[in-house]
Amino acid sequence: MVSATVLLYTALVVVNVAAMVVWVRTSRRRGLTERPVPAAIAIGVGTNFLDTLGIGNYAQITALFKLRRQPADELIPGTLNVGNAIPSFFGSLLFVTSVNVEPVLLASMIGSAALGAWLGAGIVSRMPRRAIQQLMGVALLVAAFFFVLTNLGVLAPAGTAMALGGWRFAVAVGANFVLGALMCVGIGNYAPSMVILGLLGMHPIAAYPIMIGSDGLLIPVAAMGFLKSGRYAQGSALGLALGGIVGTLCAWPLVNAVADHLAAMRWFVIVVILYAAVSMLRAARADGAEALAH
Repeated sequence: MVSATVLLYTALVVVNVAAMVVWVRTSRRRGLTERPVPAAIAIGVGTNFLDTLGIGNYAQITALFKLRRQPADELIPGTLNVGNAIPSFFGSLLFVTSVNVEPVLLASMIGSAALGAWLGAGIVSRMPRRAIQQLMGVALLVAAFFFVLTNLGVLAPAGTAMALGGWRFAVAVGANFVLGALMCVGIGNYAPSMVILGLLGMHPIAAYPIMIGSDGLLIPVAAMGFLKSGRYAQGSALGLALGGIVGTLCAWPLVNAVADHLAAMRWFVIVVILYAAVSMLRAARADGAEALAH
């Protein structure tokens, strides 16, 4: 009988190869010839380095995009997902079996996150600019809240389990479906996963392979939805992909070495997230005022 781990790795490879093929075909069909944006390459290196260490990267990328004023706000969700698909695949191959989480739970949670991402991408890709700005602004504030809880040590009491059964299994899988959908609007899943799994009695470290594995499957699934709609910036996405691979590979050997210093890094990230959230909400307000004026 084929193990859940083998099925998981097979799904990761198949879905990510499919996303790469769709990206290449979409670019050729639409005649997209943009080169990778150098600034996006640098952003991809730094933010994926942090993401591999468990800090997350969607909020930071959004903040830096806002600081540069490109790509356009309505293209940010798609650019995030398309550009991070390949780096997340590398990360999942490196990390998904590094912690001994029960394979059926791991595979089920990752699969539910991918389904949530697919449905979420379909909704987000059709949303108007102002709605995306509002949703992302709120999502970033929620992300900052979870980071603050992490740094202050106010998270749910840590359990010791590496598996779940019964209603706890169902709650964990359902919650990861929601987190997969939220990934489409720029909220990372690491801190929320730690909270949810802690409340269910699991060891906090169990969130790590679940988060990495979910990203490795749900991001390419979401990316294919955005590729179909065309709501992404090609040059920035290419830059994120190239830089992200470098950042992930550079962080891989340093995970244990820098674990004791992540709290200080998260405080800096909180400031960045709050900047992005305020910028998004202010932009949504300005667009709303402009629409009323017309």
